[in-house]
Amino acid sequence: MKVTRGYSGEPLRPYPVGTIGNFDGHHLGHRALLNQVVKTARQAKGTALVLTFDPHPVKILAPTADLRFLTDEREKLARFEQAGIDEVVFLEFTQTFASLSPETFAEQILFKRLGLKEVFVGQHFAFGHKRAGTIKDLTLLGHRFGFIVHPTFPVTIAGGVVSSTRIRHLIMSGQVDQAADLLGRHYALSGVVTPGEGRGRILGWPTANLRLPSDRVIPADGIYASITIIEQKRHDSISYIGTRPTFDGGERLLEVTILDGIHNLYGHDIAVEFIDRIRGDVHFDGVAALSQQIASDVGSAKTILRRHHEAIEG
Repeated sequence: MKVTRGYSGEPLRPYPVGTIGNFDGHHLGHRALLNQVVKTARQAKGTALVLTFDPHPVKILAPTADLRFLTDEREKLARFEQAGIDEVVFLEFTQTFASLSPETFAEQILFKRLGLKEVFVGQHFAFGHKRAGTIKDLTLLGHRFGFIVHPTFPVTIAGGVVSSTRIRHLIMSGQVDQAADLLGRHYALSGVVTPGEGRGRILGWPTANLRLPSDRVIPADGIYASITIIEQKRHDSISYIGTRPTFDGGERLLEVTILDGIHNLYGHDIAVEFIDRIRGDVHFDGVAALSQQIASDVGSAKTILRRHHEAIEG
């Protein structure tokens, strides 16, 4: 897959078929849209293309907003490639770019710069200065400049539209199992294991500690059944997100206990998939009460993970 940043001269791509957006999360709605782009491009022996933006438009239009992402750029590009996309074009989003009229955007970007022949976008797609352009406007502009516009229907699950906003709310409220239904996979965080204070080992449950990224969506504090990926191998685990109130609090961290006994992970890059939430964060009256509760949580995690594996195996 080719990654292009900025404009690369006159369009030389064979029959470009594209879509436009930020695609945070690469959820089931995104997948359905990308599948249509790839299928159409393959039938025309053309190029399946995604137009996206860096930085995210919200960072320019609302710089004080607390914007958190479901995916980082590396994961997003990997999922575009898995979907069969041939090229991802990143355009720098600036105030000048944001001020382009819908007509200028369609003519200068979609037609002249990218040479698109067909464009797939959601029914409520908006573009141009102050998002003034509608799908109807884009369709009319497509007729003028020679590209076909395909409005696509949203994917709905459990009575609601699949969207990045809905998934963020689910994850931040701890409903990671429901978020997985919309993502088509379990939500994950990754990072390098850092030394902790050793309390987990004292309690009998050694942990691998990860600092939480400031720009990512973080699940609600509590205990989760999880799967931890270490050097491409998957391990059942139990994870804690919180500030350790029993020990008078501290930095909010992700602490992971691998259930098959792997402990020496300092410096390793790991990924943690959140399968289901077991309980919220609680203050305990002493180490003994906390240790007893952890043992119960581990039992719950093992039950959840056993059912998870059985469901996968059919």
